[in-house]
Amino acid sequence: MFVGERMSHPIISIDPDMPVHDALDMFNRERIRRAPVIKNGKLVGIVSDKDLLNASPSPASSLSVWEMNYLLSKITVDEVMTKNVLTVSENTPIEEAARLMADNKIGGVPVIRDGHVVGIITETDLFKIFLEFMGAREKGIRITALLEEKPGQLAKITKAISEAGGNFVAFGQFTGEDPSNRLVTFKVKNIKKEVAKEAIKDIAKEIWDVQEV
Repeated sequence: MFVGERMSHPIISIDPDMPVHDALDMFNRERIRRAPVIKNGKLVGIVSDKDLLNASPSPASSLSVWEMNYLLSKITVDEVMTKNVLTVSENTPIEEAARLMADNKIGGVPVIRDGHVVGIITETDLFKIFLEFMGAREKGIRITALLEEKPGQLAKITKAISEAGGNFVAFGQFTGEDPSNRLVTFKVKNIKKEVAKEAIKDIAKEIWDVQEV
C-alpha cells in the first residue's frame, strides 16, 4: 500500500500572508487540524491548529476582545508555520510515512508530485488503515498468541485455523518479548472460540487472549 492510495485530497491549503485569526476560522470551518502553506504554487511551510492557537493571546490576558483581535490581525501564518517541511511522494510505502511521522513526532506530511502538493497524509488516515488492518469493523474471534521466531510458524497457524473451518479477517505480527519470539494478533470468523483455541494450542508458545469481538 502506498501513500497515494490513502492520502487526503484534494488538499485545503493556506496562504502564508493570511492572518492567524482568519486561518483559525478556516480550520474550524473545514474541520482540519493542519494544512500545507503554499505560495505561487510552491510549498513554503505547514501549519497546525496548535501553531495557530499558540499564537493567540492567553484567555487570562487582561487585553480586551478588540485588542486581542487587533493583535491577531497583525500575526500572519508565515510567522508561526513550520518552514522546514518533511514530505513524501505518492509512491512512498504507507509504513515509511508512518515511521517518518512517528520518529519526528508530527501529525501529517504533505505529498509531493513534480514539486507540487497533491495531498496530505495524516495520523487520522493512518488510524483508518490500522482499523482495516486489524479488522476492527468486522465481527469475529480475536486471538493474541506468542509464537517462536522460526520459519514456518505463521504457515502452521494459518493452516490449523483453515483446517478447523475458520476464515481470516485480519492478521498482524508484532515484536515479541525478546528476539526469540513474535506476538501475533489475528481475527477469524466462521469458527467457535473454543475450536480456534484448540486448533493452535500446540503451535503457539503461549495463547494470551481469545475473545469474541
